[in-house]
Amino acid sequence: MPTYEYRCGQCQHQYEKREGFDAPAEQACPVCGGLARRLLHAPGIVFKGPGFYVTDNRKNHEWESAEKETKEEKLPPEGASEVSAKK
Repeated sequence: MPTYEYRCGQCQHQYEKREGFDAPAEQACPVCGGLARRLLHAPGIVFKGPGFYVTDNRKNHEWESAEKETKEEKLPPEGASEVSAKK
């Protein structure tokens, strides 16, 4: 179960409460009985899934096509090895 943080609108009392996801966002303050509302906070940054690093396995990268072209340039033309072997 998640822990939620609440703040009372009347006495400004701030407290945490461990509740289920279906808990109401507004409830009675335990100190004065006034209306306490759930506080929202920005979540921490979480990077999930592919696409954040160059080394990730994604298809059709520019750097992948550049590597293929470089490899093809280094290969001898077709039939060149056969000609040298026949001589």
